[in-house]
Amino acid sequence: MKLIFAIVNSDDSHSVSSAITKAGFRATKLASSGGFLSTGNTTFMIACEDGKVDEVVEVIRTHSRKRKQVVSSEMAASISDSTMFPVEVSVGGATIFIVPIERIERV
Repeated sequence: MKLIFAIVNSDDSHSVSSAITKAGFRATKLASSGGFLSTGNTTFMIACEDGKVDEVVEVIRTHSRKRKQVVSSEMAASISDSTMFPVEVSVGGATIFIVPIERIERV
């Protein structure tokens, strides 16, 4: 068994959640925020059999799209002291961690 932690942009949360459920997996959703832009994210925790990991990752990949976002002058200044104007950055997509599960119980 594996435990998948998938951190997705809040804009994609509903789509990812629906797709995971439709594919027959169960997930726990946690509200989270990123350290870089301090924007809202959703962290999904999904337990699955080893052979199903690629299927789960593909569902997440399909429903987590990357997009461009312009950050404010204040945020741009914190990224680099020499940057004092808005900067376009890439946001969205997903960050996925896959770890082994030693034991799982539902009580």
